Amino acid sequence: MSTNQAPARVRYAPSPTGLLHIGGARTALYDYLFAHQTGGAFVLRFEDTDQKRFQEDAEGDISDALAWMGIQPDEGPEQGGDYGPYIQSQRAEIYREHAQKLIDSGDAYYCFCSAEKLAQTREEQTKRNENPHYDGTCRNLDSDEIAERIEKGESYVIRFRAPKDGKTTVTDLLRGDITVDNSTLDDMVLVKSDGLALYHLAAMVDDHLMGITHVFRGSEWLPTFPIHGLIYRALGWQEPIWVHLSVLLKPDGKGKMSKRDTELAREQGFPIFMKDMDDLGYIPEAVINWIALMGWSYDDKTEFFTLEDLVKKFSLEKLNPSPAAINFSKLDHFNGLHIRNLDQNDFASRIKPWFEKAGYTPEDETLFKVAGAIQNRTKKLTEVVDMAGFLFDEKVEISVDRIVTEKLSAAQAADAADKILEIFQGLAVINQENAETPLRDLAGEMELKAGQIFGLLREALAGQKVSPPIFDIIPIIGREVVLTRLENARDILRGIG
Repeated sequence: MSTNQAPARVRYAPSPTGLLHIGGARTALYDYLFAHQTGGAFVLRFEDTDQKRFQEDAEGDISDALAWMGIQPDEGPEQGGDYGPYIQSQRAEIYREHAQKLIDSGDAYYCFCSAEKLAQTREEQTKRNENPHYDGTCRNLDSDEIAERIEKGESYVIRFRAPKDGKTTVTDLLRGDITVDNSTLDDMVLVKSDGLALYHLAAMVDDHLMGITHVFRGSEWLPTFPIHGLIYRALGWQEPIWVHLSVLLKPDGKGKMSKRDTELAREQGFPIFMKDMDDLGYIPEAVINWIALMGWSYDDKTEFFTLEDLVKKFSLEKLNPSPAAINFSKLDHFNGLHIRNLDQNDFASRIKPWFEKAGYTPEDETLFKVAGAIQNRTKKLTEVVDMAGFLFDEKVEISVDRIVTEKLSAAQAADAADKILEIFQGLAVINQENAETPLRDLAGEMELKAGQIFGLLREALAGQKVSPPIFDIIPIIGREVVLTRLENARDILRGIG
């Protein structure tokens, strides 16, 4: 826990309109790190007021993804807490009360403009090369007219009354003071005609009432940041510390990741969503390490971090507002590093489901040995069955083409297999210490390269070009299977020799 920072209350507040993606996961991670570093609280809140884009399974996916990452919230819909409900659609009355406060203070007003009228206004503004904005038609209606139109049942929204003169300054932790001319500010809608509050009101109210001290969010909110500061001030509240995180760029560094880019990347096998990370063989430790460095760094040389390391070393001062490109090669790199960092028993437990999905039923004792043989060679968990599935097969299919070449005929290969078999039959224990020298001597006697002998042996035992080291394979499959597979390879080679 930090000794110079008061306990922070931070929130991750996604809209349940889709799966948890890299950008959202990064925000949630930074929230978690800062909360745990300061001995504070990490709050999960679902901002589900956009009912048109709401996806029924999204909340469950987000919660599951956070659990997979190991960054469980301290408060939220599932965890509970003193500041609930933690789902915005259940807080509608709270927003209505605060919208009314803004109306009463003159900082918000009723707007009766139809969608058709607004669309026409925007079209005319665009023709004049103006930025589309609300033209203020209902900004100064008198109270009697407002009451009469409401009484008649006219549809309305509630808009924030942005100042039109002077300037507004808001402060972002990463960018410092941001000052805008108030003449550029739009009268944003706070409450829609269906009575549901929009982000501009709901998030500000929730952050205040939930005691949020630091707001980590995407830089897409910078254009409306001044309005959010003004809403806080209009309600007489102290603003939180605002932290707008860096933009995530496409892997080529050319432009922000769009929804189309995201879908294309997913089709090409690149993991954009946390759900895909697990399916594609990435482990959460690596994903967290990878995401943490998209906009933050500890120094210019350290790149390997566990979650515990990050809690200790994360700092707001080291956050970088510059855009960060998504580098999938780095993800593969970190995945390999973190797989190698796992305890062997832990690694064995993680690869077990992959073998089971492939139809194998490995015993834990054997699986532990397999884990030891492949752990240092595994970059993604998806590789383990191809790499080591042969260890559980009753027999393997050898490829003669990988053995027989211009420099090694089928007859020579059959003789070599026979002599390897004789060497192994004469050994009480087949291991590197006992067998490597005799095998190398055999290569010399037959005027072959050692690689040809060991390649033949690998093909006979594994039935594949790439496998764990020969002397890691042998104790796993056992002496009898080794001899049987060698006999099978010899017989096949003799049959074509």
